[in-house]
Amino acid sequence: EMVKEAMGGLDPVYYLIIGTIIVMLLVYLFRPKKSEVEDFFDELDGDKFNLKLPAAVEEYYQVKDKCLDAGWEPGTAPTPGQQQAANGPHRVMAQALMKRCIADIPIVTHIQKESPGMNKLYSQSMCSVKQWRTYQAAEALVSGEVDEVRAEADEIEPGWSQVIWKQAMQYHNMLKQKHEQEAQQVAAAAVKKKEIESVKNAEKKKVDDAKAREKAAEEAAKELLKMEEREKKAKKAFKEGGAMKKGFLSSGKK
Repeated sequence: EMVKEAMGGLDPVYYLIIGTIIVMLLVYLFRPKKSEVEDFFDELDGDKFNLKLPAAVEEYYQVKDKCLDAGWEPGTAPTPGQQQAANGPHRVMAQALMKRCIADIPIVTHIQKESPGMNKLYSQSMCSVKQWRTYQAAEALVSGEVDEVRAEADEIEPGWSQVIWKQAMQYHNMLKQKHEQEAQQVAAAAVKKKEIESVKNAEKKKVDDAKAREKAAEEAAKELLKMEEREKKAKKAFKEGGAMKKGFLSSGKK
């Protein structure tokens, strides 16, 4: 009865507050957890498809403008002399375009690698509109660059568009292999240098330890000589003191 009276005396506002707290607690405890698929989608919202064309693209057009100013005509096959000339417009243009094409290889292979997975996710409605549009923009950028390089290749040398990307991939792989070999050589040289330094340090430590032992032996020998000198002086002083005492006693008896 006392409890009923106490409860009956409470303001209805308190019941509302307590009920709200209980509901919020239940919602928190039984809230749905984010699935692994949603986590995967969140990760895709990053910079995965925020691609940019390499600087070699702009550099190519700068070279092209200079060659056009120098009288180069797009779409005309070079003469044998022009093709061999190191500073000729066709040679310079071909080198600049190949540099551009090689620089494009990483983004081209990236899109080729990601394309099947993204198309599968989209077909199964497993990616957001934002993710799909970002991917489409990246794919359009790369596709446009591939077509543009082919068009530029035919302007430099008709028919080159059929093989330029294959050549660029071969050169890219060669350069990549060369860089890997250089990195391995640098790493091996660093290990070798460390080994040589370790041997030198060990030899230096050995010499330093020998010098330290030699110095310690010299110091010990000096200390021993000092001790011997002190002992001699002490014995001499003792003898002189004994003689003086004996003489004193003898004079006293007289």
